[in-house]
Amino acid sequence: MKRIVFALLLLLCVSLQAQEISIIPKPAEMQIEEGEFSFNGKVVLCYPKIKDRGVDAVVDNFVREIKKTTGVKLVKDRLKDGLFLGLHVEESAKKGDAHIVLYVDEYMLKEAYRLSVAPKRINIAASTPAGFFYAFQTLKQLMPRNVMAGVPDDSVEEWRVPCVFIVDEPRFSWRGFMLDEGRHFYGKEEIKKIIDVMAAYKMNRFHWHLTEDQGWRIEIKKYPKLTEVGAWRDSKVCAWGDVKPDGIRYGGYYTHKDIKEIVEYAKERFVEIIPEVDIPGHSQAAVASYPEFLACDPENKHDVWLWQGVSSDVINVANPLAVQFAKDVIDELTELFPFGYIHLGGDEAAVKENWAKCPDCLALMQQLGYDKPSQLMIPFFNNILGAVRNNGKKAILWCELDNIWPPANDYLFPYPNDVTLVTWRNALTPKCIELTRKYGHPLIMAPGEHAYLDYPQYHGDLPEFNNWGM
Repeated sequence: MKRIVFALLLLLCVSLQAQEISIIPKPAEMQIEEGEFSFNGKVVLCYPKIKDRGVDAVVDNFVREIKKTTGVKLVKDRLKDGLFLGLHVEESAKKGDAHIVLYVDEYMLKEAYRLSVAPKRINIAASTPAGFFYAFQTLKQLMPRNVMAGVPDDSVEEWRVPCVFIVDEPRFSWRGFMLDEGRHFYGKEEIKKIIDVMAAYKMNRFHWHLTEDQGWRIEIKKYPKLTEVGAWRDSKVCAWGDVKPDGIRYGGYYTHKDIKEIVEYAKERFVEIIPEVDIPGHSQAAVASYPEFLACDPENKHDVWLWQGVSSDVINVANPLAVQFAKDVIDELTELFPFGYIHLGGDEAAVKENWAKCPDCLALMQQLGYDKPSQLMIPFFNNILGAVRNNGKKAILWCELDNIWPPANDYLFPYPNDVTLVTWRNALTPKCIELTRKYGHPLIMAPGEHAYLDYPQYHGDLPEFNNWGM
């Protein structure tokens, strides 16, 4: 009977210990083992010379973060020949040193890692710098919470890590976070904080929504009015219903220098930035900057929009100068963002009253034999996607259908084969899945009712309004 009670108590202790270890996202495999690794005394971080020098930066950043948050000074020991790494560590261990040891396992996937924590040794295996980076994120989560937060805590007397064995690799290759700065501007330091949080949770795509009806947030040197005019509006709030414009001058934008700094910051954390310039809809800030060739009615006054919702002031897609504008912006984005994708929006131009009244658009519709203004999206994107390809990039567009509620017409299908699509509404998602499967397009799932953090938790029908633009 005593043995049974002892076994139950032991099982309970192991269960409680497992509950205390919470890694986000949950590793593919994790075993809780007895004991702890202590950072008291000398801790040597050993790693071999690796072809990809990115590992050096990963190690340097980890050593710097640990010193900042814990005061522990890890001793780096970078060996020239990895073949003798194990023997070197064993000899050093006889002196009583504890070790963190990095091994290269070329057979592992590029973002996978293996982490083994024993009382006197932490072994980490990966095939790439990204794998080692993610292993360090997990190791920091095993430590007191201030370490992951990047904040020192003088109350901790001894820094310890529970003994575990973890084998992990991402379930999804695309792990994204989107920030809309078209409506509200956050600034460079806030963006870095967001990238830090993304990296902590092993997210690897930052979808940066930089333009909207309510603001243009990125410097384009060929078109300076985009930030002189388009980055500013006369209301801090985006008005809606009983909430009226407040008359406060508000805005901001990122210079080329800012963008380059943020790009380097993201690259160090293995986050790829997907810049989005939303065209031809959601473009009133751009139209207000250059109404003479972007507006369907250039003789009228155009201002950066002060309201929520979707403006009908869309780009005149039948004007060759507007098409050239889009190509020029793509060229400049390519220089700023050394990553694989550019997002061009393409959503909610279904609010197209201006196209239906625009002489240029009506003439182009007649020339091409179109019977609906929405079909003008096809030649517009066929023209500008060439600029994306010429710059060695791939394009992303919102999976858009002619009539949003309900989806009735797949007017943009088939999109060009090299376009990736994003589904963003529950009502659209089944049709988008069907069509992308039919035509072979990659599809990113981001239905707002589930994925947008500014939506409240709810059951049943969607609340009347979520105040996402306030």
